[in-house]
Amino acid sequence: MLGLYREYVLPHLVDRLLRGSGWDRWRERTTQGLAGTVVEIGFGSGLNVPHYPDDVTLVYAVEPALRARRLAATRVSESPVEVRHIGLDGARLPLADESCDGALSTFTLCTIPDVTAALEELHRVLRPGGSVHVLEHGAAPDRPMLAVQRALEPAQKVFADGCHLTRDPAGLLQGAGFDLQEVESRYVGGRSPWNYLTVGVATAR
Repeated sequence: MLGLYREYVLPHLVDRLLRGSGWDRWRERTTQGLAGTVVEIGFGSGLNVPHYPDDVTLVYAVEPALRARRLAATRVSESPVEVRHIGLDGARLPLADESCDGALSTFTLCTIPDVTAALEELHRVLRPGGSVHVLEHGAAPDRPMLAVQRALEPAQKVFADGCHLTRDPAGLLQGAGFDLQEVESRYVGGRSPWNYLTVGVATAR
């Protein structure tokens, strides 16, 4: 039953929760500056597709959920940017070394089982100086909220397909060999265990 929930129900919930004008502004900001060939891990239902800059020519989409890819079909068909679904696992990208100009991850680093391996893969496929653009939720800076996140995390991982509340996106990027260029972390839409967001750009060393 849990497998059916993850494949058929959760993609619809995520699509509904993470779309709308409020999120559109953040996605627009996150994708700004991307150009050329981009790999997007956690492509989901294609909510970023309408926000790809004009300078993006090709997107390699990595998404494990078939239902999410189907939800993305209309957005992909209406986009002037070519989108190719290339794999299911961000930790194993079927791409050559230094084959991408940029990378994109939105609300994905929280969920990937081996997030370190996934970021190392992005580092591998990016050209020197290539940038990874992220919009992620993560660990709160204040101890009371962090304690709440830790208490909720076991249930969160079950009902949100492995999603962690206490990962540190900026720290993960630095640990995988990226240099932070523009990073902002703050609560968005009020203080809650899910609302401490990090948006930013990092470059491959």
